[in-house]
Amino acid sequence: MAKEGWKIVVCFAVPGLAGVVIGCSQSSALVTIFGVLAGCLALFSAYFIRDPIRTPPQERNAIISPADGRIIRIAEDNDGVAKTIRISIFMSVWDVHVNRAPISGRIVAVRYFPGKFHAAWRDKASLDNEQVHVDIESQQQGSLIRLRLIAGLVARRVVCRVKPGDKVRAGERIGIIKFGSRAEVFLPSGANLTAKLGDKVKAGESVLALLPESVHEKVN
Repeated sequence: MAKEGWKIVVCFAVPGLAGVVIGCSQSSALVTIFGVLAGCLALFSAYFIRDPIRTPPQERNAIISPADGRIIRIAEDNDGVAKTIRISIFMSVWDVHVNRAPISGRIVAVRYFPGKFHAAWRDKASLDNEQVHVDIESQQQGSLIRLRLIAGLVARRVVCRVKPGDKVRAGERIGIIKFGSRAEVFLPSGANLTAKLGDKVKAGESVLALLPESVHEKVN
């Protein structure tokens, strides 16, 4: 399980166990029911923060999915400096929420933006919701890939484990978003997409695109 979620599990498990023990010893149905409900929440929390082992693909120019979920949007972006391709992945409460590095390289910037908590599948969540931007410079091509981790309606905390200057490997764990959210990855316009709209992807395993050797564009 992801280390960031243990406190949640313990917060439900302790009163759950106490409620069952006290309720049964005192023949109190109400206390017992409270204990069972708290125990169920502890089990669900443990399921939610699961952190399975993943085996990244070997292609050195592969851009790997940073999150488990379904691709809900693929679109061109233009920030006035460079064209990029944005891939949006929606994570439901049933998906693994540990986020992973899409490429091997160096963390150039980590920026936090406070915001609202719209449902993560809505397009305006990308602009309005609380989020963290992680910029990673590819160690092979020198391209800059931006990962945008977005809080959702229920998920109200983005935990980022990396900082500027850190070196990461493709598929390495870099954070977690708690309880339903959205992740977006911004690719140079020259990237060759291998994923398509509606695909179900896995963090650290599914290949979203391939960077050609000649690509040196940067996402700003």
